[in-house]
Amino acid sequence: MNNVIPDLWILVTLAAAVFQTGRFMLQKYLATATLSAAGATFSRFLYSAPFIVAGLVGYLGLTGTALPVMLPEFWAYGLIGGTAQILATICVVLLFKQRNFAVGITFKKTEVILTVLVGWVVLGEGVTLLGFSAIGLGVVGLLLLSGGANAKGFAVRDLRNRAAGLGIASGFLFAISAVSYRGASLAVLTELPVLRAGVTLAAVVCMQAVIMAAYLRLREPGQMRDVWAARNVAVWIGLTSMGGSLCWFIAFTLQNAAYVKALGQVELVLSVMASTMFFREKINLREWMGMAVLVGSILMLVAAT
Repeated sequence: MNNVIPDLWILVTLAAAVFQTGRFMLQKYLATATLSAAGATFSRFLYSAPFIVAGLVGYLGLTGTALPVMLPEFWAYGLIGGTAQILATICVVLLFKQRNFAVGITFKKTEVILTVLVGWVVLGEGVTLLGFSAIGLGVVGLLLLSGGANAKGFAVRDLRNRAAGLGIASGFLFAISAVSYRGASLAVLTELPVLRAGVTLAAVVCMQAVIMAAYLRLREPGQMRDVWAARNVAVWIGLTSMGGSLCWFIAFTLQNAAYVKALGQVELVLSVMASTMFFREKINLREWMGMAVLVGSILMLVAAT
């Protein structure tokens, strides 16, 4: 049995990366073909909510477990995390319209670096010398990615363009979301980690669906109709979103988070394959270098934790 568990966490982590890449591919496709960035984001929450709630109800029924008590701060953490994830996802979808798919996913990965920085600045959590070195290397990677195809050398002004702004904003918002979700899950009074995660996921995704529905009804009313019209594709966004979330959680329960995060960088390899083979996008030399440097910095940072 001990020899099986390491193989299982590897398989589950790889599955999570595949699900997540597939979900972003579908969102990019819909945002390009029929939906706005907000509409493509809404489709994720709308079509995943029924499956997640049904899964939670099924779990409670099969195990005979009662719905656990949730502390008042659960809802505050959930609302903050859910809103941050909505904004982060919109940033990523908008970024796909500025740069190719692989670069967009790489920018999203800055959440690992930004989470460490936020923890250091806000919470005073220690960062090792290796960690600071990794963050410095990550900045170099960002400068490479932020410059256009004709950019030469490094310039901080490159970080002021729209693509870089969306990428860094998405990473920062995903970092806030991750911290908030942890706070929400800890406010669920149960010792069962699967139930704790299920309750948090179900509550948050329902809040996100309501928030996005209200926003679209007020600001982009036509998108509600378009999201429904795109249901044959959009439902797969919901399924891949649920599959990815479930697999990430299982992986984190089976193995040290640092190892899971390190292996999870395979998502960048999948994004390159999707960018070149599915979307027929070209990746220039500077982008290749930026992605390689940023991945290196993330792996260094994971090793330092």
